[in-house]
Parts: sequence; structure tokens; C-alpha cells
Amino acid sequence: EIATTMHSSTPRVAALSAAVMLALGVCVSGSVLTTIQSGTRSAAYASSSVLPAMRLRGGGEPELFSKITENVAASFKEVYGSRPTTICVAPASVNLIGEHTDYNEGFVLPCAIDFHACAAITPNEGKVFEVARKWPDFDGEIVKINLSEPMHKDKTASWSNHIRGVIKVLQEEKGMNISGGKMAIGGKIPQGGVLCSTAALEMATATALNHINGLNIGPKELAMAGQSAERWVSGTSSDQGGAPHFAAVLANKGKAVMIDRRDFSTTEVDLPQGVSVMIVNSNSKEAMQAHDDMHSSRRAQCEEAARHFGVTSLRDVTWEMLNELSSDLDPETRKRAWHVVTENQRTLQAVDALKRGDLRAMGELMHASHASMRDDFEISTPEIDALVHIIEGVLMGDGGVRLAGGGVGGAVVCL
Repeated sequence: EIATTMHSSTPRVAALSAAVMLALGVCVSGSVLTTIQSGTRSAAYASSSVLPAMRLRGGGEPELFSKITENVAASFKEVYGSRPTTICVAPASVNLIGEHTDYNEGFVLPCAIDFHACAAITPNEGKVFEVARKWPDFDGEIVKINLSEPMHKDKTASWSNHIRGVIKVLQEEKGMNISGGKMAIGGKIPQGGVLCSTAALEMATATALNHINGLNIGPKELAMAGQSAERWVSGTSSDQGGAPHFAAVLANKGKAVMIDRRDFSTTEVDLPQGVSVMIVNSNSKEAMQAHDDMHSSRRAQCEEAARHFGVTSLRDVTWEMLNELSSDLDPETRKRAWHVVTENQRTLQAVDALKRGDLRAMGELMHASHASMRDDFEISTPEIDALVHIIEGVLMGDGGVRLAGGGVGGAVVCL
């Protein structure tokens, strides 16, 4: 079964969907998650019944946005008996190219998509923060967070740790005063995939807290706070991730944003007119469970390779260094380094290709990116490779497709 939300009914998108549908029955069980049409800036989102309505920039249409915010506002009233004073919305995102480059201080090219997380909130002067979860399949659970005590993770309601993490970063690490309040969270982002639902939730929460407490935090600093919250939740101390947080606050519809993960500088990149982004889920659950172990081992190999070359990160390794100085490097570790070095170059070349509107060049870069993830980083699966093969047969070089996200199952993204 395929569920698809489209902003485009172009023949190419329809043909691609049809080809995936026909092939899924014989090679993989999957679903088309989303498409977003480029070329038009989203209208300003607002809700006439909830003021003031805050939004983060991203994909989607006004009527879709209104439905999502109204549902969350209704949930808020159902739980707390009144309407919220503020609703903040953050889009999910996907990387067009630039995978496993983030923790190597490299380049990433995400774009926001038309799935969102919402935080409906009303502040008060107390020191207890109540959160009701109205996420799909998880309705009605409420947690109370004591703002007067050091923040700890909740092993029972683990979903609330993303809210706790944001509060911890703002209050304990940045020394900001966070007031109590009541909040309901909701949205329409599939769980457990590659659409960065937790980052969207963290950024909707961070924006809500920023607004109601008058913290005046800029978008990049807010994104970095969300990234720190994600690290606290996951228990990692490394400076990894962050692309979906930046996409949530910086990416506009019809545009991608290139992030330099060394200095966090960003460059907005227009997607060519008439192009759609489509995400196809492989539904490979067993493979997805291996993601965390894979990520840790690949990161360790990248760090080992950087030490071998005498640099702080693989960002500083060139092709020439790989060819001339890697003969005594473990072959598997060399392959991991090769992916990162070449993926950084592909990401920079992708920005130039998109600026020129050269979909064929972009398709070649996405093809090379997937091949590298499959052969050098070894994070693809037979299901993913099958989807890439099917979709490339439809695109015929006019656009591209690659594994999306960290790998080991998951989905593909096509342009």
C-alpha cells in the first residue's frame, strides 16, 4: 500500500509513483511518504483562532498547516480546558546529499518538507511545565516537568526527554529563565524513519519557549540548542547531527540550505522550478534496528582515519592525501574515509548543479553518493538498492535518487 501526499501532479511524479507501486509487489514493501513541489514560497501561516501563531519556515500549504495547528489546538483544549495562546510549528527535513559528513565537520544539504511538528502552549508563572502528547498512535499521555530541579531523563515517557532536553539546554546550560506552562504536542511526521521527527519536535518546543519567555534567541543559536538537546537525549557527547535542526529554522519551501558543519555557516540554495522531492520508505524494520550500532562503528572508523592523517577531522583530508598516504591504513577504514572525502566534494558540486538548474549533473552526484554509501560506507540494504534501481529507471538521468538518512534500511530521497 502506498500513501502519498503531493504538491504536484506532474506526469514525471505520477510516472515515478506508478513505477514504484508496480515494482513494490515483487521486490520490497514500501510507501511514498511525501513530495514537495519547488518554485513557490509558502504563504505565511497563521491561525485566526489562536493568537499569536508562530511558525518555522518550511514546506506545506496553508490549508494543511491550518488543519494541523487546529487539531493540536483542539487537543490542547481537550486536555486543559482552554485554547492555547501560541502555536509553534517546525518542519521535518531530509538530506538531498551529504551523509555522514556532519560529524566529520563537512557539508550537508538538507531541505524542509511538508510534514510538521506542532507545539501549542500557554505560559504561567509557576515552575511546573505540563506536556500532553497528541502524536499519532500515542494519544493522551501527560507528563509534568519540575523546572526547579535538575533535569533528568524519564525512562517511562521517553518521548518527553526531547522536551526535557530543550529545557535543560536553555535553562541549565545557557542560564535562561524558563517559566512554567502547559503544552500539547502533535503533528504528522511518520515515526522511526528518516524525516527527523525528534528534531522537528525539539525545534517546535525551542521556538515556543523562546517566544513565551522573551529569550530573543536567533535561529542559528536556537538550532544549536536543539542539537545539544538531541545529544543529551541520545547520550552522545560528540558534535554530530544538527542538519535537521538548522533546516527547521532556515529552510524555505522550494529551497535547500547547505550547512558547513565546521563553522555552522549556511547557504540557501534554490531548487529548480518544477522539481519535486519524493521520499520512499523501504519499511525495512529489521535493518533499521541496526542503525545505532552501525553509526557508532562508522564514526569510530572516521576518527581513526583522521588520526592516521594527522588532522582533527576528515574535512581536512584531500583526495591526494588519500591516494598517497593511506597505503598502510586498514582497507575498511580507508573505504570509510574515501566516502566522507568524496561526499564532501559531491555536496559542494551539488550546490553548483542546483544553482545552474542542472538536474542531470545533480542526478549523477546522487547516484555516486548512493554508490559510495553502498560500497564504501556499506550502509545500504537490498531493499534500498532495489528502490534506487527502480526509480533511476524512471528518471532516466533527469534527476537523482539515493539512500536517505544514516543508512541500514530506511528510505530513499529522489529529486
